[in-house]
Amino acid sequence: MDAKGQDEAKRNGAGGRRGSLYANLQLPTKPRRPHIPDGEDMGEENPHDMFDGEYFPKDVVQNVLNNVKDKGHRSHHVFCQLDTLKSFNGNWEWRETARWVKFEEVVEEGGKRWSKPHVASLSMHALLETRKMLMEGALLLDLDVYSMGELTDQLLDEWIDNNHLDHKLRQYMREILLRKHKHSHIPRPKAEKGGKLETVASTTSLTSMGSHGSSTDLEGLVAYDYKPNSAFMKKIPKGAEVCNIMVGELEELHDPILAFIRLKESRTMEGVSEVKLPTRFLAFVFGPKDFANSREVGRCIATMMIDDVFREVGYKSRNLADLIAGLDEFVEQVTVLPPSEWNPKIRIEPPQKVQSQMHRRMSSAQLIGYKGDDDEDGGHGDDPALAMSKIPCYGLIQDIKRKLPWYLSDFKDGIHIQCLAAFIYVFLGTFTPNVTFGGLLGQATDQYMGVMECIFAAAVTGILFALFGGQPLNILGSTGPMLVLETIIYNLCKDNGWDFMPARVWIGLWTSLIILLIVFFNLSSAVKYITRFTEESFATLIAVIFIVEAFKKLFSIETDYPVNFNQKEQVDDCACVFNCSLVNNTMEYFLSSNTTTTSTIGTNLTYVFDQCVNNTNYSTTGLNETECNTFREAEWLCSPLYSADVFFFSVLLFLGTVGIAITLKDFKLSTIFPTFVRSLISDFAVLISIIIFVVIDVLCGLNTPKLTVPDKFQPTRSDRGWWISPVSDKNPWWIAVAAVVPAILSVILIFLDQQITAVIVNRKENKLKKGVGYHLDMFVVAITVAIHSLLGLPWYVAATVSALAHINSLKKESECTAPGEKPSFLGCREQRLTALAIGVLSGAAVFITNILKVIPMAVLYGVFFFMGFSALRGMQFVDRLFLFVQPVKYQPDLTYLRHVQLYRVHIFTFVQIACLGILWAVKSVKIISIGFPLMVLATGLVRKIMECYYSQYELSYLDDLLPGKSPEKPDDKETIIGRVNYAFDTEPVLAVNGQEKKPVFFVDEQDDEHKLNNATSHL
Repeated sequence: MDAKGQDEAKRNGAGGRRGSLYANLQLPTKPRRPHIPDGEDMGEENPHDMFDGEYFPKDVVQNVLNNVKDKGHRSHHVFCQLDTLKSFNGNWEWRETARWVKFEEVVEEGGKRWSKPHVASLSMHALLETRKMLMEGALLLDLDVYSMGELTDQLLDEWIDNNHLDHKLRQYMREILLRKHKHSHIPRPKAEKGGKLETVASTTSLTSMGSHGSSTDLEGLVAYDYKPNSAFMKKIPKGAEVCNIMVGELEELHDPILAFIRLKESRTMEGVSEVKLPTRFLAFVFGPKDFANSREVGRCIATMMIDDVFREVGYKSRNLADLIAGLDEFVEQVTVLPPSEWNPKIRIEPPQKVQSQMHRRMSSAQLIGYKGDDDEDGGHGDDPALAMSKIPCYGLIQDIKRKLPWYLSDFKDGIHIQCLAAFIYVFLGTFTPNVTFGGLLGQATDQYMGVMECIFAAAVTGILFALFGGQPLNILGSTGPMLVLETIIYNLCKDNGWDFMPARVWIGLWTSLIILLIVFFNLSSAVKYITRFTEESFATLIAVIFIVEAFKKLFSIETDYPVNFNQKEQVDDCACVFNCSLVNNTMEYFLSSNTTTTSTIGTNLTYVFDQCVNNTNYSTTGLNETECNTFREAEWLCSPLYSADVFFFSVLLFLGTVGIAITLKDFKLSTIFPTFVRSLISDFAVLISIIIFVVIDVLCGLNTPKLTVPDKFQPTRSDRGWWISPVSDKNPWWIAVAAVVPAILSVILIFLDQQITAVIVNRKENKLKKGVGYHLDMFVVAITVAIHSLLGLPWYVAATVSALAHINSLKKESECTAPGEKPSFLGCREQRLTALAIGVLSGAAVFITNILKVIPMAVLYGVFFFMGFSALRGMQFVDRLFLFVQPVKYQPDLTYLRHVQLYRVHIFTFVQIACLGILWAVKSVKIISIGFPLMVLATGLVRKIMECYYSQYELSYLDDLLPGKSPEKPDDKETIIGRVNYAFDTEPVLAVNGQEKKPVFFVDEQDDEHKLNNATSHL
């Protein structure tokens, strides 16, 4: 090959000959013969000159991305606009026909409506044609121009110098390139309407084209009646630049031509782009008449420029070889759809989630063990914040250092409308359980601690934890196990004649001291051994309790407002009921009673006695209430006042509250109304539901049970104050020491309740950015336990369902999304204002009783159910439960189903169900319910035992790995599924003496059969 041929081959790039097509196939080859390098080989300086077939696009791309780091070639988001050359009323114009922010949109017929965003489906032939035209076309990198006219002149010079364009067509093509651009959002002036729409490749000639205007005024046509689409700008990421692509068909051309231009600096080209953004890239594709590939090539370029990796290659390319390598790497990642199984006319809906492209930037060595998007989820065993340390208070100090820089932003970030909705929802969802818990606690402790104490405790704990807690998204509240503990302590004191409240102070102080020791010795780091298995078992149990209790409370309304289910029952309003056992024992007393009164009972004095022979009770309506009360053996009783309308109306309120709340919460996923309106309705879903059914209840006027709140700030018992002295005359001195025994049990319960909830809140899938604070949380809890003990208030710990409801209500999604792109989950609004407001309003609830007392209890029970239901959503355990009843072909494409056999998934789920059942049984049986925290610990032991049956690789998908474990694969030769298309990549081979791994082949149209036969001779 002569020098001119070599230069042309180099210009064509990547070692491909003119007319060759990159088929991206890897064929087996025989080893190359060793040869002595000549002078040309020794003097070769281009690392991407691949005449010998040694070409790996991925290596070239990584070289470009890693070595080009100057600020002028930094990658930006790109908005692509495709303009097609059209004729309107005999005049040429560039008409916008498609655009890309992330997905493709095309102008429908009529030119006024944009299509629904869809995934761009490209043909393999169009991609190969794009590669061929890029190699043969003009490439102008870092072109320094300031106007469209200047750019056009340099482009035409390049085309003419390389014999791509006849110099006679220079003026004609200049006028074509500088014609004005018609955008779909700008109405066409009435003076221009009335013409018939024609395509470019028509009968318009060079002469007629020249009559439309000279070259001096054509540039003025670019900005004619131009108005940027400011509304669409909201959909484009900030800092984006434009890639303008112009395609057309001209009968004066005989061969297709292409030019790809990257400007040295982005320039604002008035009137060319739909939006007022600077242009950095331009691509021109022209072909002869009936060359339909020009538009498809333009679509290929636009789609590649939207791709994260190719876009960065486009910014950083140093020559044509870099750009071609970027295209080849893009082709390696392409998925081909068989024509017999897919209709190209179908527009593919944008996916719910786009896979991360990080694996394309990694070397083969880095890809080993890479789990891609799955790394976003997972455990916390590798969290450096949970590292064990022998330094006292090391964890607490690190938590303070970690949270202190965010402290001011914790309040600023809370100033948002979503936080207001979360505050109202969580307040109502936590205040009602506190009132209910107070009633139960009052019955268990003889009113030493009742409703008022629980409300006050919620205020004190809420304010302190919101201000100083390590994870303010946690909500502290009442829990069932704590009620059992308080009951046991009270019964212990009552049976021994001890003064309950002073004895409880010593238990609380010991509890606080032990928790402080846990903080001092950094023992909170042990939570790294809590895996998803234990977390979801505990969280599911608490969520189910909320759901079951919601139904129990709802049906308890029937007790106060009974329903008569027996239609044949004859019911009198009131009657005098005699206790026959008393009548038989006091017959003499009965005979000596007032005969005047008893004469109305029957014909003789023994009538009642005779009626009691075979009955336990005897009722009669022959006596009025005054007459009945004269008999010690009788009682005046009235039959229940049936109120079926109240009970059934309460059921409707309950179902309506749940249904509306769930519907509105999912409203943001619908397509009705703009995104902002849908998000606002979703955030206030629970509040809207409560308001609707409170109004309905008021309008109907039925006497439904309402929320009852104390209206005075005073202890429930009048014989106790707000300060409890630990010294009492009724208690022996050694109680102060013996209190350590129940305190240990209390510490276990508080530690597990608090830390398991904190672990669930801090999971990676919640994408929290401000760090964890396990040690700081326990320190604050220790302080609140001591304060509550001295104030005679119940001890509060993290409430799982309330915390999950809080964090779910604060989840935020991307606001500026490209058309067709699903809003992506960004994390949660980590702030302290909502928890602080909940604590403050809980304490001030006694002053707003007039507002709270209008809320029906059935509505609040609906909020209970919604909180439990929301907590179950998204749990892997719940998803695995549905797999039992779903046919295999309808099962969702879950990650763990790709890597773990289905029957082993079912066994794992069954073990978790058994653990959940045991936890429920222990909680429900009062005698053994105090052992509930130990059973929670036992689930961790069960998880450890399961490692004997499941490999670490399987557990890495079904659960979290315990610290120190690695997800080794069953087969070391197993490839990474779904990460790299190994059909286009070979096993890594180290370079030895400059020799690389096997080449990716180019199949040349003129390749001889001898080479192919040699390559396949062993088959």
